[in-house]
Amino acid sequence: MPDSTKMPSNGLSYKQAGVDIDAGNALVEAIKPAVKSTRRSGADGEIGGFGGLFDLKAAGFEDPILVAANDGVGTKLRIAIDAGVHNTVGIDLVAMCVNDIVVQGAEPLFFLDYLATGALDVAQGTAIVEGIAEGCRQAGCALLGGETAEMPGMYHGDDYDLAGFAVGAAERGALLPRSDIATGDKLVAIASSGVHSNGYSLVRKIVANSGMNWSDAAPFADGQTLGEALLTPTRIYVKPLLDAIRSEIGIKALAHITGGGFQENIPRVLPKHLAARVDLNAVATPKVFGWLAQQGGIAEREMLRTFNCGVGMLVAVAAEDADALVAKLEGLGETASVVGELVERTGDAVEFSGALSL
Repeated sequence: MPDSTKMPSNGLSYKQAGVDIDAGNALVEAIKPAVKSTRRSGADGEIGGFGGLFDLKAAGFEDPILVAANDGVGTKLRIAIDAGVHNTVGIDLVAMCVNDIVVQGAEPLFFLDYLATGALDVAQGTAIVEGIAEGCRQAGCALLGGETAEMPGMYHGDDYDLAGFAVGAAERGALLPRSDIATGDKLVAIASSGVHSNGYSLVRKIVANSGMNWSDAAPFADGQTLGEALLTPTRIYVKPLLDAIRSEIGIKALAHITGGGFQENIPRVLPKHLAARVDLNAVATPKVFGWLAQQGGIAEREMLRTFNCGVGMLVAVAAEDADALVAKLEGLGETASVVGELVERTGDAVEFSGALSL
């Protein structure tokens, strides 16, 4: 009787089809130290199982509401791929998810990633996951697991894509925005680290029209190439904001300034009868935005609805607590300033005065 376990000499293998199981196993082993470094109360398991476990009681919660978010890095990945820099986009991936969780007053607890590529490069994959682990450490959440999908025919060359999923929790009744948000509350801006992870299709169009290469010196950042400067990771605000939320300071709402800029993100946390009045003269705008505006001939209103323009987070706080909040955030390593207030809405949900320093 023939041995049915033997493969015919002309038979195909999964590896010949473009999927290398051994490379996937090698990646899992390579990233175990990075994953282990993100352990926290509630999560102390090993990766490699069919699902990750998290113990809410061990994390100190009594009556929690779960808050979930997912996001990607967008076409910022194109710059990372073309510039060959892969160790920072993982931070962006975590930041885009956990910043959306903390604005609801919740503590990010764990994170899962999805990496899709045409052909798995273990060194590249390790650099990406090490960046994800760094983002998790900055946010205080556990990297609970993930998925690496090798899909030849779907992705070509060095192309890959990332998606992230985060879950957090807050005790019942502690979620933001608060119901007592009102006219007269002050708006405190917390500085961004740069472009963060939104608007990169426009950024890449501007760079392409400029004729510059990613390896050229950045006109707006001394000592960095254009690629390095534009790959500056999204700032993660979780720890300082949780510290401020849990203090006696009257934080009433938080807005993460991402895609859609000021006009799209601020109204998401305001009741229909309130508007945000923002003094653009008080917004400290990093040089990168001036370069983008000038190089691309971009109008101020287009800048405001595309980029964060230097404001990564906007906080609505009781007027009497605004100075205390700024001082606290500054003491925690952030750059913060009062840039406006809440008023009765008579037209647009966001009103501007002054001008950006572009």
